[in-house]
Amino acid sequence: MIDNKKVLFSGMQATGTLTIGNYLGALKNWVALSEEYECFYSVVDLHSITVRQDPAELRKRARALLTLYIAAGLDPKKNCIYYQSHVSGHAELSWILNCFTYMGELNRMTQFKDKSAKHADNINAGLFTYPVLMAADILLYQTDVVPVGIDQMQHLEITRDIAQRFNAIYGDVFTIPEPYIGKVGAKIMSLQDPVKKMSKSDENPNASVYLMDDPDTIMRKFKRAVTDSLATIRYTEEQPGIRNLIDIYSACTGKTPAEVEKEFDGKGYGDFKSAVGEAVVSVLKPVQERFYELEKDKTFIDSIIKENAEKANYFATKTLRKVQKKVGFPEKIR
Repeated sequence: MIDNKKVLFSGMQATGTLTIGNYLGALKNWVALSEEYECFYSVVDLHSITVRQDPAELRKRARALLTLYIAAGLDPKKNCIYYQSHVSGHAELSWILNCFTYMGELNRMTQFKDKSAKHADNINAGLFTYPVLMAADILLYQTDVVPVGIDQMQHLEITRDIAQRFNAIYGDVFTIPEPYIGKVGAKIMSLQDPVKKMSKSDENPNASVYLMDDPDTIMRKFKRAVTDSLATIRYTEEQPGIRNLIDIYSACTGKTPAEVEKEFDGKGYGDFKSAVGEAVVSVLKPVQERFYELEKDKTFIDSIIKENAEKANYFATKTLRKVQKKVGFPEKIR
Protein backbone atom coordinates (compact mmCIF):
# COMPACT_ATOMS: atom_id res chain seq x y z
CA MET A 1 0.00 0.00 0.00
CA ILE A 2 1.43 3.38 -1.06
CA ASP A 3 -0.45 6.61 -0.29
CA ASN A 4 -3.59 4.56 0.44
CA LYS A 5 -3.43 2.91 -2.98
CA LYS A 6 -2.88 -0.79 -3.52
CA VAL A 7 0.27 -1.63 -5.47
CA LEU A 8 0.09 -3.26 -8.91
CA PHE A 9 3.08 -4.72 -10.77
CA SER A 10 3.45 -5.92 -14.33
CA GLY A 11 6.06 -5.98 -17.06
CA MET A 12 6.98 -7.10 -20.55
CA GLN A 13 10.15 -8.52 -22.01
CA ALA A 14 12.36 -6.40 -24.22
CA THR A 15 12.59 -9.11 -26.86
CA GLY A 16 10.92 -9.09 -30.24
CA THR A 17 8.42 -6.43 -31.23
CA LEU A 18 5.10 -5.92 -29.45
CA THR A 19 2.07 -7.27 -31.26
CA ILE A 20 -1.52 -6.08 -31.19
CA GLY A 21 -2.05 -9.04 -28.86
CA ASN A 22 0.31 -7.43 -26.31
CA TYR A 23 -1.42 -4.09 -26.80
CA LEU A 24 -5.09 -5.11 -26.84
CA GLY A 25 -4.61 -7.86 -24.26
CA ALA A 26 -2.54 -5.94 -21.71
CA LEU A 27 -0.97 -2.56 -22.45
CA LYS A 28 -4.20 -0.82 -23.48
CA ASN A 29 -5.84 -1.91 -20.23
CA TRP A 30 -2.91 -0.83 -18.04
CA VAL A 31 -3.64 2.82 -18.79
CA ALA A 32 -6.85 2.93 -16.73
CA LEU A 33 -5.28 1.22 -13.73
CA SER A 34 -3.13 4.18 -12.58
CA GLU A 35 -6.21 5.95 -11.20
CA GLU A 36 -6.95 3.07 -8.87
CA TYR A 37 -3.50 1.61 -8.16
CA GLU A 38 0.10 2.63 -7.54
CA CYS A 39 1.53 0.97 -10.63
CA PHE A 40 5.03 -0.33 -11.33
CA TYR A 41 5.52 -1.25 -15.00
CA SER A 42 8.87 -2.79 -15.72
CA VAL A 43 10.81 -3.50 -18.90
CA VAL A 44 11.95 -6.91 -17.68
CA ASP A 45 15.32 -7.07 -19.40
CA LEU A 46 16.89 -9.42 -16.81
CA HIS A 47 14.42 -12.08 -17.93
CA SER A 48 15.37 -11.49 -21.55
CA ILE A 49 18.88 -12.90 -21.29
CA THR A 50 17.77 -16.47 -20.57
CA VAL A 51 17.90 -16.53 -24.37
CA ARG A 52 21.05 -15.22 -26.07
CA GLN A 53 20.60 -11.59 -27.12
CA ASP A 54 22.53 -9.21 -29.34
CA PRO A 55 23.60 -6.56 -26.76
CA ALA A 56 23.04 -3.52 -28.99
CA GLU A 57 19.69 -4.87 -30.15
CA LEU A 58 18.55 -5.60 -26.58
CA ARG A 59 19.37 -2.02 -25.49
CA LYS A 60 17.53 -0.66 -28.52
CA ARG A 61 14.44 -2.79 -27.93
CA ALA A 62 14.38 -2.04 -24.20
CA ARG A 63 14.32 1.70 -24.89
CA ALA A 64 11.69 1.25 -27.60
CA LEU A 65 9.49 -0.76 -25.22
CA LEU A 66 9.78 1.83 -22.45
CA THR A 67 8.90 4.53 -25.00
CA LEU A 68 5.94 2.47 -26.23
CA TYR A 69 4.61 2.22 -22.67
CA ILE A 70 4.39 6.02 -22.63
CA ALA A 71 3.15 6.29 -26.22
CA ALA A 72 0.31 3.90 -25.38
CA GLY A 73 -0.90 6.32 -22.72
CA LEU A 74 0.91 5.40 -19.50
CA ASP A 75 1.73 8.62 -17.66
CA PRO A 76 5.34 8.31 -16.37
CA LYS A 77 4.50 10.73 -13.56
CA LYS A 78 1.64 8.55 -12.30
CA ASN A 79 3.22 5.17 -13.08
CA CYS A 80 6.71 3.97 -12.27
CA ILE A 81 8.03 2.91 -15.69
CA TYR A 82 11.56 1.56 -15.40
CA TYR A 83 14.20 -0.95 -16.51
CA GLN A 84 14.38 -4.04 -14.31
CA SER A 85 18.18 -4.09 -14.72
CA HIS A 86 18.42 -0.59 -13.19
CA VAL A 87 17.12 -1.90 -9.85
CA SER A 88 19.67 -4.33 -8.39
CA GLY A 89 17.13 -5.39 -5.77
CA HIS A 90 15.45 -7.66 -8.33
CA ALA A 91 18.55 -9.84 -8.65
CA GLU A 92 19.45 -9.61 -4.93
CA LEU A 93 16.01 -10.66 -3.73
CA SER A 94 15.88 -13.36 -6.39
CA TRP A 95 18.98 -15.04 -4.91
CA ILE A 96 17.52 -14.99 -1.41
CA LEU A 97 14.20 -16.38 -2.64
CA ASN A 98 16.05 -19.13 -4.53
CA CYS A 99 17.00 -20.45 -1.12
CA PHE A 100 13.32 -20.68 -0.15
CA THR A 101 12.15 -22.37 -3.37
CA TYR A 102 12.18 -26.12 -3.91
CA MET A 103 13.49 -27.93 -6.98
CA GLY A 104 10.25 -29.87 -7.25
CA GLU A 105 8.28 -26.63 -7.53
CA LEU A 106 10.47 -25.39 -10.37
CA ASN A 107 10.39 -28.77 -12.11
CA ARG A 108 6.62 -28.48 -12.39
CA MET A 109 6.68 -25.14 -14.21
CA THR A 110 5.26 -25.60 -17.69
CA GLN A 111 7.07 -22.56 -19.13
CA PHE A 112 10.45 -24.14 -18.36
CA LYS A 113 9.42 -27.26 -20.26
CA ASP A 114 8.14 -25.20 -23.21
CA LYS A 115 11.21 -22.96 -23.41
CA SER A 116 13.58 -25.90 -23.00
CA ALA A 117 11.98 -27.53 -26.01
CA LYS A 118 12.39 -24.34 -28.06
CA HIS A 119 15.98 -23.66 -26.92
CA ALA A 120 17.41 -27.17 -26.50
CA ASP A 121 20.92 -25.84 -27.13
CA ASN A 122 20.73 -23.38 -24.20
CA ILE A 123 18.89 -24.88 -21.23
CA ASN A 124 20.52 -22.65 -18.63
CA ALA A 125 19.98 -22.28 -14.88
CA GLY A 126 18.40 -18.86 -15.43
CA LEU A 127 15.68 -20.48 -17.50
CA PHE A 128 15.03 -22.91 -14.64
CA THR A 129 14.94 -20.25 -11.89
CA TYR A 130 13.04 -17.72 -14.04
CA PRO A 131 9.91 -18.03 -11.81
CA VAL A 132 11.95 -17.04 -8.75
CA LEU A 133 13.11 -13.84 -10.42
CA MET A 134 9.49 -13.21 -11.37
CA ALA A 135 8.52 -13.72 -7.73
CA ALA A 136 11.20 -11.22 -6.70
CA ASP A 137 9.84 -8.71 -9.25
CA ILE A 138 6.44 -8.89 -7.61
CA LEU A 139 7.37 -9.18 -3.91
CA LEU A 140 10.01 -6.43 -4.06
CA TYR A 141 7.32 -3.72 -4.22
CA GLN A 142 4.93 -5.32 -1.70
CA THR A 143 2.59 -5.85 -4.64
CA ASP A 144 -1.09 -6.34 -3.86
CA VAL A 145 -2.32 -7.27 -7.34
CA VAL A 146 -0.83 -8.65 -10.55
CA PRO A 147 -2.66 -8.69 -13.90
CA VAL A 148 -2.21 -12.24 -15.18
CA GLY A 149 -3.49 -14.32 -18.04
CA ILE A 150 -4.21 -18.03 -17.68
CA ASP A 151 -0.71 -18.84 -18.98
CA GLN A 152 0.89 -16.77 -16.17
CA MET A 153 -1.26 -17.98 -13.28
CA GLN A 154 1.24 -20.72 -12.39
CA HIS A 155 3.93 -18.08 -11.86
CA LEU A 156 1.72 -16.10 -9.50
CA GLU A 157 0.88 -19.26 -7.57
CA ILE A 158 4.55 -20.09 -6.95
CA THR A 159 5.15 -16.44 -5.97
CA ARG A 160 2.41 -16.74 -3.34
CA ASP A 161 3.85 -20.06 -2.11
CA ILE A 162 7.35 -18.59 -1.72
CA ALA A 163 6.04 -15.48 0.07
CA GLN A 164 3.88 -17.51 2.45
CA ARG A 165 6.79 -19.85 3.21
CA PHE A 166 9.09 -16.91 3.99
CA ASN A 167 6.44 -15.20 6.12
CA ALA A 168 5.82 -18.41 8.07
CA ILE A 169 9.49 -18.46 9.08
CA TYR A 170 10.21 -14.75 9.59
CA GLY A 171 6.87 -13.06 10.23
CA ASP A 172 4.85 -10.65 8.14
CA VAL A 173 7.52 -9.60 5.60
CA PHE A 174 5.86 -9.87 2.19
CA THR A 175 2.43 -8.84 0.97
CA ILE A 176 0.75 -11.89 -0.56
CA PRO A 177 -0.21 -10.83 -4.10
CA GLU A 178 -3.60 -11.56 -5.62
CA PRO A 179 -4.41 -11.93 -9.32
CA TYR A 180 -5.92 -8.77 -10.79
CA ILE A 181 -9.56 -9.44 -11.60
CA GLY A 182 -10.87 -6.59 -13.67
CA LYS A 183 -11.52 -5.82 -17.28
CA VAL A 184 -10.16 -8.79 -19.16
CA GLY A 185 -8.04 -7.93 -22.16
CA ALA A 186 -8.77 -9.73 -25.39
CA LYS A 187 -6.73 -12.87 -25.99
CA ILE A 188 -5.54 -12.36 -29.55
CA MET A 189 -4.63 -15.41 -31.59
CA SER A 190 -2.36 -15.94 -34.59
CA LEU A 191 -3.79 -14.78 -37.92
CA GLN A 192 -2.35 -17.87 -39.60
CA ASP A 193 -3.04 -20.46 -36.89
CA PRO A 194 -5.97 -19.14 -34.83
CA VAL A 195 -5.76 -21.86 -32.20
CA LYS A 196 -2.35 -20.49 -31.14
CA LYS A 197 -1.77 -17.21 -29.29
CA MET A 198 -0.32 -14.37 -31.38
CA SER A 199 3.40 -14.26 -30.64
CA LYS A 200 6.23 -11.74 -30.92
CA SER A 201 8.51 -14.58 -32.03
CA ASP A 202 6.33 -16.28 -34.66
CA GLU A 203 8.44 -17.21 -37.68
CA ASN A 204 5.53 -16.62 -40.06
CA PRO A 205 5.55 -12.87 -40.85
CA ASN A 206 1.82 -12.92 -41.63
CA ALA A 207 0.83 -14.49 -38.29
CA SER A 208 1.32 -11.40 -36.12
CA VAL A 209 0.46 -7.72 -36.48
CA TYR A 210 3.05 -5.54 -34.78
CA LEU A 211 2.39 -2.23 -33.07
CA MET A 212 4.66 -0.36 -35.45
CA ASP A 213 3.45 -2.00 -38.68
CA ASP A 214 2.45 0.54 -41.32
CA PRO A 215 -1.18 0.65 -42.56
CA ASP A 216 -0.47 -1.19 -45.82
CA THR A 217 1.27 -4.03 -43.98
CA ILE A 218 -1.58 -4.30 -41.48
CA MET A 219 -4.22 -4.44 -44.20
CA ARG A 220 -2.23 -7.04 -46.15
CA LYS A 221 -1.87 -9.28 -43.09
CA PHE A 222 -5.59 -9.17 -42.35
CA LYS A 223 -6.50 -9.94 -45.95
CA ARG A 224 -4.35 -13.07 -45.65
CA ALA A 225 -5.83 -14.10 -42.28
CA VAL A 226 -6.96 -17.72 -42.11
CA THR A 227 -10.74 -18.16 -41.88
CA ASP A 228 -12.85 -21.13 -43.07
CA SER A 229 -15.29 -22.19 -45.77
CA LEU A 230 -18.52 -21.64 -43.80
CA ALA A 231 -19.04 -18.14 -45.24
CA THR A 232 -20.78 -16.86 -42.10
CA ILE A 233 -19.55 -14.42 -39.47
CA ARG A 234 -20.38 -16.08 -36.16
CA TYR A 235 -18.64 -16.04 -32.78
CA THR A 236 -18.30 -19.79 -32.29
CA GLU A 237 -15.60 -22.28 -31.26
CA GLU A 238 -16.11 -24.01 -34.62
CA GLN A 239 -14.81 -20.90 -36.40
CA PRO A 240 -11.57 -19.99 -34.58
CA GLY A 241 -10.32 -17.69 -37.36
CA ILE A 242 -13.54 -15.66 -37.49
CA ARG A 243 -13.83 -15.71 -33.69
CA ASN A 244 -10.32 -14.22 -33.43
CA LEU A 245 -11.13 -11.48 -35.95
CA ILE A 246 -14.30 -10.65 -34.00
CA ASP A 247 -12.25 -10.42 -30.79
CA ILE A 248 -9.83 -8.02 -32.46
CA TYR A 249 -12.62 -5.89 -33.93
CA SER A 250 -14.45 -5.86 -30.57
CA ALA A 251 -11.29 -4.80 -28.71
CA CYS A 252 -10.70 -1.96 -31.18
CA THR A 253 -14.27 -0.67 -31.40
CA GLY A 254 -15.75 -1.49 -27.99
CA LYS A 255 -18.56 -3.47 -29.61
CA THR A 256 -19.68 -6.80 -28.24
CA PRO A 257 -19.30 -9.98 -30.34
CA ALA A 258 -23.09 -10.04 -30.76
CA GLU A 259 -23.05 -6.49 -32.13
CA VAL A 260 -20.24 -7.41 -34.51
CA GLU A 261 -22.21 -10.43 -35.78
CA LYS A 262 -25.19 -8.18 -36.42
CA GLU A 263 -23.10 -5.50 -38.16
CA PHE A 264 -21.63 -7.99 -40.61
CA ASP A 265 -24.64 -10.23 -41.06
CA GLY A 266 -24.82 -11.26 -44.72
CA LYS A 267 -21.45 -9.74 -45.60
CA GLY A 268 -18.49 -11.64 -46.96
CA TYR A 269 -15.20 -12.48 -45.31
CA GLY A 270 -13.32 -10.03 -47.54
CA ASP A 271 -15.37 -7.08 -46.31
CA PHE A 272 -15.04 -8.22 -42.73
CA LYS A 273 -11.25 -8.65 -42.91
CA SER A 274 -10.89 -5.17 -44.41
CA ALA A 275 -13.03 -3.66 -41.64
CA VAL A 276 -10.96 -5.37 -38.94
CA GLY A 277 -7.74 -4.13 -40.56
CA GLU A 278 -9.06 -0.56 -40.75
CA ALA A 279 -10.12 -0.69 -37.09
CA VAL A 280 -6.61 -1.80 -36.07
CA VAL A 281 -4.98 0.91 -38.21
CA SER A 282 -7.22 3.51 -36.56
CA VAL A 283 -6.34 2.35 -33.02
CA LEU A 284 -2.60 2.14 -33.67
CA LYS A 285 -2.21 5.44 -35.53
CA PRO A 286 -2.13 7.73 -32.44
CA VAL A 287 0.17 5.31 -30.59
CA GLN A 288 2.61 5.25 -33.50
CA GLU A 289 2.54 9.02 -33.92
CA ARG A 290 3.19 9.55 -30.21
CA PHE A 291 6.01 6.98 -30.27
CA TYR A 292 7.83 8.78 -33.08
CA GLU A 293 7.47 12.10 -31.22
CA LEU A 294 8.87 10.63 -28.01
CA GLU A 295 11.66 8.82 -29.81
CA LYS A 296 13.04 12.17 -30.97
CA ASP A 297 12.91 13.64 -27.45
CA LYS A 298 15.99 11.92 -26.01
CA THR A 299 16.24 14.32 -23.05
CA PHE A 300 12.69 13.59 -21.90
CA ILE A 301 13.02 9.79 -22.16
CA ASP A 302 16.38 9.91 -20.38
CA SER A 303 14.84 11.93 -17.55
CA ILE A 304 12.01 9.40 -17.17
CA ILE A 305 14.52 6.53 -17.08
CA LYS A 306 16.54 8.27 -14.35
CA GLU A 307 13.62 9.49 -12.21
CA ASN A 308 11.67 6.24 -12.31
CA ALA A 309 14.77 4.12 -11.59
CA GLU A 310 15.29 6.24 -8.47
CA LYS A 311 11.64 5.77 -7.44
CA ALA A 312 11.73 2.02 -8.04
CA ASN A 313 15.02 1.69 -6.14
CA TYR A 314 13.60 3.60 -3.18
CA PHE A 315 10.70 1.16 -2.71
CA ALA A 316 12.79 -1.89 -3.60
CA THR A 317 15.44 -1.00 -1.01
CA LYS A 318 12.82 -0.74 1.75
CA THR A 319 11.75 -4.33 1.15
CA LEU A 320 15.27 -5.63 0.55
CA ARG A 321 16.64 -4.19 3.82
CA LYS A 322 13.82 -5.83 5.75
CA VAL A 323 14.48 -9.20 4.08
CA GLN A 324 18.26 -8.97 4.59
CA LYS A 325 17.78 -8.24 8.27
CA LYS A 326 15.34 -11.14 8.69
CA VAL A 327 17.69 -13.72 7.14
CA GLY A 328 20.62 -12.51 9.26
CA PHE A 329 22.82 -10.45 6.95
CA PRO A 330 24.97 -7.84 8.73
CA GLU A 331 23.66 -4.28 8.47
CA LYS A 332 25.60 -1.92 6.23
CA ILE A 333 27.54 0.81 8.00
CA ARG A 334 26.34 4.11 6.57
